Amino acid sequence: MKRWVPGLLVVLAAGVILAGLAYYFIPEFPGSPVPPGIRLPPGFSLAVYADTVPGARSMTAGPPGVVFVGTRGEGKVYAVLDTNQDQKADRTLTIASGLDSPNGVAYWDGSLYVAEVSRILRFDRIGEELEHPSPPTLVRDDLPTDRTHGWKFIAFGPDGRLYVPVGAPCNVCEGADPRHAAILRMDPDGSNLETYAPGVRNTVGFDWDPDTGDLWFTDNGRDWMGEDLPPDELNHAPVPGMHFGFPFCHGTGNPDPEFNRGRDCTGYTPPARDLPAHVASLGMRFYTGEMFPDEYRDQIFIAEHGSWNRVVPTGYRISLVRLDHGIPVSYEVFAEGWLEGRAVSGRPVDLLVMPDGALLVSDDHAGKIYRIAYGTGQQG
Repeated sequence: MKRWVPGLLVVLAAGVILAGLAYYFIPEFPGSPVPPGIRLPPGFSLAVYADTVPGARSMTAGPPGVVFVGTRGEGKVYAVLDTNQDQKADRTLTIASGLDSPNGVAYWDGSLYVAEVSRILRFDRIGEELEHPSPPTLVRDDLPTDRTHGWKFIAFGPDGRLYVPVGAPCNVCEGADPRHAAILRMDPDGSNLETYAPGVRNTVGFDWDPDTGDLWFTDNGRDWMGEDLPPDELNHAPVPGMHFGFPFCHGTGNPDPEFNRGRDCTGYTPPARDLPAHVASLGMRFYTGEMFPDEYRDQIFIAEHGSWNRVVPTGYRISLVRLDHGIPVSYEVFAEGWLEGRAVSGRPVDLLVMPDGALLVSDDHAGKIYRIAYGTGQQG
C-alpha cells in the first residue's frame, strides 16, 4: 500500500494540472470541408468558396473573378480566381511569398497594395500579371517594426487615401512612437502620412458607411482585466482627430487599472457600441449587396476570430450590428458553429461582399474561404 500511494498522488496531481490547463488551451480540430454545425438564419446557406488558401486573412476584391487574400505567419499573398463564374474558386495563385506578415491587402486603380509590419508594397498591373507578377514598388518602409499587433488591415477610403493602422506594441502601454495605437492615412504614393484616429489599441477591420462616407472600425480590447472586461469595440470616426481612449479608458467608461491616472473617461470618444469581451472582433463590412433581404442592407457584419485566454471560450462566429439612422441599436449572432464546446473548426477573420451579393468569409485556421448566400443565390 505504501509503495503505490505516492505514485497515485502524482497521477492525481498531474490530472488536476491538466484539467486546469484545459481551461486555457482550446483544442483546435480541422473540420470537414463545411463545418457540420454551422447555424445561419432561415434561407441562408454556407458553402466552401476556396479550400486551398492556407492562413487566409484579409481580403479585397480585384479584377472581375479575382479576390486577393493576405496572410500572417505564411508570409504569402494569394489571388483566388473564379474563372468560370460559377461562384466557386477554381484556382489559387501565390502572388508573393517570403513577406513579413502581409495581412493587409487593398486593390486600387489597377494595383494591389500589400501591408507588411513596417512597409507598404504596390504590385502594379496585377490583373495582367497574375501568373508572373513583376517585383513590387516600395510605397513606404518607415512604419514601426514592433511585432506585437504589427500586422495590418488596410483599405482605401472614399477620399482616395490609404488607411493603415499601427497597433499598440503591447497588451496595454503608452507607445514610444506617436504613430502607435492609431489609424493613419496617406496618399496612394505613400506621401502626406498623418494620424486620422489616435487611441486605437488594435483594429484589424474597418469600412465606410455607404450613405455618409463615415469611417467605422472594430477594436480589440486589452487582456487581463477579467472574463468580461473590457469589451471589444465598434467605433465611429466621421472626422479626423477623435481620440478613442487607449490606453487610458476602454469601452464605455472603463478606466484602465494601470494607465488611467485619474483621467475622466468622458474626455475620450466612447464606442458607438460595446461588443462582447475577448471575442476578437476583426473584419467588418457594411452589407451593400442585393442578394440578402432588405433588412440586412447597410447593416454591419463582424467576423469574430475568437478568444484565446478566456476560461469559457467565446467568439468564433459572425455577428450583426443593426443600425437605425447611423446609430447601433442591436447586436446579434448571425452565423455560428465554428466553436462546439471547446473544439474549434474555424476562426473567421474577414468578410467581403461580392458583386452578386454573397458574403465571403476568410478562415485562417481551416485555410478556407466560405460563401454565405441567400435564397436563389445558393450553390446547387
